[in-house]
Amino acid sequence: MTEESSTDSYLSVVMTTTGMAQVTGGNTVTSSSTRGIEFYFQIAVVMIGAVGTAANAFILYALVASKEHKTHVLVVHQNALDLFASFFMIVTYTTKLCNIKLNGSVGYWLCTILLSECLTWWGTIASAVNLAIITVERYLKVVYPA
Repeated sequence: MTEESSTDSYLSVVMTTTGMAQVTGGNTVTSSSTRGIEFYFQIAVVMIGAVGTAANAFILYALVASKEHKTHVLVVHQNALDLFASFFMIVTYTTKLCNIKLNGSVGYWLCTILLSECLTWWGTIASAVNLAIITVERYLKVVYPA
């Protein structure tokens, strides 16, 4: 009786855990629907990056053309940082969509620089810091007008 109950509990554990992924020869096989969702997500991110790049480039062009870039330096910096982050978002996710094999030193640097999304995050974090600086500057202009 104890052998039968231990076998039943083992089978229930095995039956619940094998539904997630199949292990064949040390390789994990994921379902094709997960790859489909990931593909469409990456396409959406590339589209969002393209819109962000175009919008920020247009705003920078308008500021330079109207010669307002000298009076609104922090706003120009904000748009430049957002342009940087949006551009590298496009580059990063386009590289991910290409499924490049990462072999040798080129693969190492490609993974370290592009696929890790570090350039996108540097632009995003710098943009957040710049927004904080703009906020402090505007606060000081209101509280202590010169």
